[in-house]
Amino acid sequence: MALDAISNVTSLGRATADRGMIAEDFDTFLQLLTTQLQNQNPLDPLDTNQFTQQLVQFSEVEQSIKANENLESLLEISAANIATAATSFIGKKVMIQSTTTDLTDGKAKWDFIAGSGATTATFTVRNEAGDVVWSEDKSIEHGRDTFKWNGFDKDGNQLGDGRYSLTIDAKDADGEAVATAVEVSVMIDGVDFSGVEPVLLVGDEGVPLSHVTAVLGA
Repeated sequence: MALDAISNVTSLGRATADRGMIAEDFDTFLQLLTTQLQNQNPLDPLDTNQFTQQLVQFSEVEQSIKANENLESLLEISAANIATAATSFIGKKVMIQSTTTDLTDGKAKWDFIAGSGATTATFTVRNEAGDVVWSEDKSIEHGRDTFKWNGFDKDGNQLGDGRYSLTIDAKDADGEAVATAVEVSVMIDGVDFSGVEPVLLVGDEGVPLSHVTAVLGA
């Protein structure tokens, strides 16, 4: 994986082009002003306030462009740092915000976080087609916990390996909904730099950096 693709997030430089344009305009302005001063009528001299104001305006525009250049430099440094940080995830296991994981040899596991305790929580597992293959109700406590599934469907049949998703519908004793977040652990295989921001790769799937909730190690 080549890191030249980092250039995709550093294609800035608009301020540099603007600085060149303002410099050309300023040179033209000075030439015109000099010509006017040389050919002015001594009995009716030019109003110095006008070209003084124009000089001030040119100065303000130049300062604004300089500020933009500094900002672009900071953005380039930030983008490079983010790209470098993204590569450090390669080969590491991380927790990400996702409801989908793999069933392998009759084992699948999801982590979840409950905003508060729930007297009833319905755990529903679906296959890739979106069909419900397993569902069970149980109470959960506030905080982080794990849900494990052995791969059997609701009719007692052992299902094959593949991708399955989990949703949780939790309610407290008053019947109010309890917020839950589902996470899974994955191994990062690479980083994709083709977009605006680096995307971690898990197999052929992309995971935004913002979806990573914890780094578990190699």
